[in-house]
Amino acid sequence: MMQKIKVAVTGAGGRMGKEVVKMVLEDEALQLVAAVDPHSGGKDAASLVGLPASEVIVTTDLETTLADSKPDVMVDFTTPQTVFHNTKTAIEHGVRPVIGTTGFTPEQIEELDKLCQDRQIGGLIAPNFSIGAILMMKFAAQAAKYFPHLEIIEYHGDQKLDAPSGTAVKTAELISQVREELRQGNPKEEETIEGARGGYYNGFRIHSVRLPGVFAQQEVIFGGFGQTLKIRHDSYERAGYMPGVNLAVKKVMEYTGLIYGFDHFIE
Repeated sequence: MMQKIKVAVTGAGGRMGKEVVKMVLEDEALQLVAAVDPHSGGKDAASLVGLPASEVIVTTDLETTLADSKPDVMVDFTTPQTVFHNTKTAIEHGVRPVIGTTGFTPEQIEELDKLCQDRQIGGLIAPNFSIGAILMMKFAAQAAKYFPHLEIIEYHGDQKLDAPSGTAVKTAELISQVREELRQGNPKEEETIEGARGGYYNGFRIHSVRLPGVFAQQEVIFGGFGQTLKIRHDSYERAGYMPGVNLAVKKVMEYTGLIYGFDHFIE
């Protein structure tokens, strides 16, 4: 019988964290050994998601929990303010991080990669675990070779902390790998209201819409002579990310070093 992968979930009481707890408890190949959340300490992790008691009690201190439970993998959906510390702590304990939280600098990713290499473990930071969203990014990068004039519009709920989204930044990076910097629009263009043209990235613009009632959507609009092309992805609920998280937890056991972007797992 194959040994189960032991999983800790950080941010277990959050909206994404609860989905991860549920996914781990329902997969026979995985074993939930720890759940960490500053606001849900003392509760049975399974009770957070309406499942029968799991005997995993939510704790509030990550370092002690990792030392006690010795998981193989830590899945983190917390906040940009805490995620770097959480990831570093996990690696220092020999635990493979699977991170869905955004807010890392390139320097931090480099540092964490080195730590993973030193400990001979794998890690993943993924701005988006949705397989549809990954395909949207890949198709956008493909289209940018032929349509270098483009803009990105991303829509999220009004409680999202960072703008633009990690997915929009990752999309922009993938596009920029195949597209020379090209400053779009009229060279004499002038914003009469600051920010009206959106954020500037490598010559094109990214617009972040934040409204209640919106979950997560992104479209990349390409303009050419006499035609436009739109590539759009819509997410409707958090459960849609779980097949990707599940795949990541299993894949991260197979390599060494930190990978940035779930797209590396999609052919």
